Amino acid sequence: MNIRAVKDRLVLTAACALLATLPTTAPAQAAGGDSLPAFSSGTPAALPASAIAQALALAQDAAARAAPAGARVNATLGALDRRLNPAPCQQAAAFLPPGVPAWGRTRVGLRCTQGPVAWTLYLPVLVQVQAPALSVRAPLPAGSVLTEADLATEWVDWTAQARPPLTAAAATAGRTLARPATPGQALRESDLQARLWFAAGDRVQVLAGGSGFAVAAEGQALAEGRDGQRVRVQMLLRASDGSSSPGPVVQGLAVGERRVALFQ
Repeated sequence: MNIRAVKDRLVLTAACALLATLPTTAPAQAAGGDSLPAFSSGTPAALPASAIAQALALAQDAAARAAPAGARVNATLGALDRRLNPAPCQQAAAFLPPGVPAWGRTRVGLRCTQGPVAWTLYLPVLVQVQAPALSVRAPLPAGSVLTEADLATEWVDWTAQARPPLTAAAATAGRTLARPATPGQALRESDLQARLWFAAGDRVQVLAGGSGFAVAAEGQALAEGRDGQRVRVQMLLRASDGSSSPGPVVQGLAVGERRVALFQ
């Protein structure tokens, strides 16, 4: 065997030995753009336990500030991406990503501040807020008009949906269910039909205002007015003798009992 063949064989042997030390799976892309090699399972050893505890405490504290008084708030770590295996880190800082609420299934950022590689990744976190809210005492079909006797207060998870559940029985009584309700299910505004503030043909007060002034005039609703929905109103022009005649048609939002707010 000549010298060139020996050299080629030595180079090939060294290359195979080097390849054997590399990860067998493709690197994953971490949040923030850092390319991270894969790991088998569990929490990566590079993530300091204190940093994970800090991330959970940060989410829990933020949720507690938004929760009602006396609520039980808990934050738990979700399932991590199996491919993530960041470089070793001696110290990491947790942060809440802008625009991401600490509510329900969310994310908390973790940034390595002391280590050979400056990486940023995002931990999946489940935040639960248990607090009293309204539910129904017995199953009720859609279209049922709620009474205070139908309502009960139960401890529920406020984070099950983005909007908070209802808590005031007196204000909820008289509302109509938009969908069936069952005991233990928190009642939310989306479960109820919009309030009917007036019917078509009713006389309504038309409100308008601006910087430093507010005016009100009388009109006649051309359609029923449900809370927050657009409605057309024919203005009534009052004569000196007290009579009224039809005026222009305007549009506004039904905002209360026989009240319409004109668009600004």
